[in-house]
Order: sequence, then C-alpha cells, then structure tokens
Amino acid sequence: MNLEEVGKLIAKAKTLARRYRELTGRPIGITGEVAEYEAARLLGLDLADARQAGYDAIRRMGKVEEHLQIKGRCILTKNPGQRLGKIDLKHRWDAVLLVLLDVDFEPTAIYEAKREAIEEALKAPGSKARNERGALSVSKFKSLGKRVWPTPA
Repeated sequence: MNLEEVGKLIAKAKTLARRYRELTGRPIGITGEVAEYEAARLLGLDLADARQAGYDAIRRMGKVEEHLQIKGRCILTKNPGQRLGKIDLKHRWDAVLLVLLDVDFEPTAIYEAKREAIEEALKAPGSKARNERGALSVSKFKSLGKRVWPTPA
C-alpha cells in the first residue's frame, strides 16, 4: 500500500467531511479510516488487508509482530461519556490504539491499551454497554492504557 497516495486521498476526504458537517450539522463516516491512516503514518505501522478479522494494523519490531485494533474518535465537545466502537474479544489481536481527532479530523493524541487490560475491563461486572456490546468510554480506555503519540515528555 502506498501510504503517501492514501494520505492525499485522506486529505481530500477530511476537507469533504468538514464541509459536509458545516452544511448539515451531521458527521460523515470517515473517522475509522482516518484513524487507521494516521496511526500507520505516525507510528510506522503496516495496515492490514481490508476486513481482516480482529486487527487493523501490524507493528513489526525485528521478528516480533503485534496485531493492533485501531479505534478512532472525533472529539467535538467535552463529553466524558463518548464511547469507542465494539472491541471484539473473539479474534486475534494484541493491543488497541485509540486515535483522537479534532474537529478538522487531525490527530491530537494516540493511546494504546494491551489486550489483558481491555479484557479485564470488558468482563468486569456492571455496565451492559461494556459487557454485552464491548464498548468502553474514551476516558476509561485512556485510564487503561498509555499515550504513545505525541510521546509524553
């Protein structure tokens, strides 16, 4: 995959999505694709084939490969209850990356949480959204993981 060419298309899509939101007040569904592209670009990941069950990218460190799910969230307001899309425990993956985007679909931060921490949180008694739908809030995800971009000082 040519990440430079994809980047040119993503830039056009961001412009279109901003204009669509200005005209309609509604979002257009590009957050996931933008998040995957930005994570690959900023963290040097290889994007997986489309519709790969369980993961979106691969991080290669020598002979070691980590399979990563990538979730994106466009943060338009200070809403602590915003949730991520479903995190499916049935498939193979090692960690989840959360790419936070601003109103212009530009990345502001990337957080990473390991599978063990996410499984524990999703299986904890309590929330129906968490237990049955595999959905974590942005704030809960951030508390489970660590910021990996920009690198903390």
